Amino acid sequence: MPKMTYFKAQQWAFSFSAEHGYLKEDVDFLLLGQLNWTLAQLLSNYQREMPAAAWEKFQTNVKKMCQGYPPQYLLGSTSFYGLKLQVTPATLIPRPDTEELVDFILTDLQAKKDLRVADIGTGTGAIGLALKSNKPSWDVSLTDISEAALAVARNNAHALGLDVELKQGDLLAPLVGRYDVIVSNPPYIPKREVDLMDESVKRYEPALALFAAKDGLAIYERLAKEIRPYLQPKARLYLEIGFSQAKQVQALFLQEFPRAQVTVKQDLTGHDRMIKVEF
Repeated sequence: MPKMTYFKAQQWAFSFSAEHGYLKEDVDFLLLGQLNWTLAQLLSNYQREMPAAAWEKFQTNVKKMCQGYPPQYLLGSTSFYGLKLQVTPATLIPRPDTEELVDFILTDLQAKKDLRVADIGTGTGAIGLALKSNKPSWDVSLTDISEAALAVARNNAHALGLDVELKQGDLLAPLVGRYDVIVSNPPYIPKREVDLMDESVKRYEPALALFAAKDGLAIYERLAKEIRPYLQPKARLYLEIGFSQAKQVQALFLQEFPRAQVTVKQDLTGHDRMIKVEF
């Protein structure tokens, strides 16, 4: 029987996944993630024999991916703003949209030192850990209502050697004192949009991190009503929003804080996806 080289394994996966509507990039994400290699390392090892156990695992993962299982969960990790993060079905998979929120904050506050920051509904810890990684002088706290998600965030903080505080509880309740910056990528998908969502997201990612009542606005409404005691003078709030929610979210915060400056920021595709509230 001919040996199974890394090249042949990749080509098999390209063909198999294409029949199920997946791209070559999806295959390479799985293969490189499993091997913990760069693309250059894969290319330089193309003609080497792939160990039988690795080949069997790769076949299994490709087939599961083609059944809709998220490849990030198969690998147990993903990349976010230059960090490698553990992910599990207890956490939402961090996405490039949220990297733009991190970049917005870092660009906006690049000259600021010693800020007190809270990442609300942190999940894997993606936002807060990316901020801490780039701004070591910031005092960063991560909160989540899910103990299982917070355990993942704790593992990520430990693996990355980042000194952050982790607090379990509902929304702002775990916070103590006042903060210069509060950031959140909360659940914001209305239940009525469930049929429009990708099937793998619906089936495998945690509903608690996806859906919100009141047409997707429930968490923003709570933040607007509950945030005041946690704000330092001239504090800022940064939020990820659904692409059609900008006007409603603006109105919620201006109703509670008429003197606040509420700014909508578009993502790289031109959609309204972020809100900054300057109190």
